[in-house]
Amino acid sequence: MQTYVNIALIILSVALTAAILLQTRGGGLGSAFGGDGMAGGMYKTRRGLEKTLFQITIGLSVAFFVLVIFSSLIISG
Repeated sequence: MQTYVNIALIILSVALTAAILLQTRGGGLGSAFGGDGMAGGMYKTRRGLEKTLFQITIGLSVAFFVLVIFSSLIISG
């Protein structure tokens, strides 16, 4: 059982990393590490694909967190 959970964690971590990297479009490394990530300091509403990608990222992060908690319960129990 632990093997399947570990494989699922690896898959989720790769998918979560890809989803996060897809959101930092066109900003370069400067915006990823504290630069001006908002288009000229203006607030921009997420729409369409950006909104869907944002929601997928939230879902993947929640699934990853739940699976990590489940994995720690398997190991300790």
